[in-house]
Amino acid sequence: MMMALGMFIFSLETMVYQELQRQTEWRHGSTSRIGTNPARQFLGRGDDSITLPGVLLPALAGTPLSVDTLRYMADTGKAYPLVEGTGRILGIWVIESINETRTLFFQDGAARRIEFTIALKRIDDGRVDLLGSAVSSAGNILRAVL
Repeated sequence: MMMALGMFIFSLETMVYQELQRQTEWRHGSTSRIGTNPARQFLGRGDDSITLPGVLLPALAGTPLSVDTLRYMADTGKAYPLVEGTGRILGIWVIESINETRTLFFQDGAARRIEFTIALKRIDDGRVDLLGSAVSSAGNILRAVL
């Protein structure tokens, strides 16, 4: 497993990304002043985004259904926890966009090569510690039910 977005697992069986590009912004407000540089004030954290470009080769690894699954997840508008295969929790993310390019077609129109780019935006306030408590609470509820 490379990474999990909610219950979707990025792996050789589903789809593999070739890069993980992350951009984090911080906001600084500006107030003009006469005769000197503008005054700046730290306003807090800005957007945090991840871009996952990759190539899907259905004859070798992965399946085109993975792209459809991620599109369905995006259609719900829900946010999902993003966890690296190492266990590192990256927070709660929404799927902002999916770009797909299909090339090298078989006679039936199925693509031999599917290039994709998935754009994610973080929506939690950096409170990754809450994820662990939510998971343990869910586990406690399941144990009580079973």
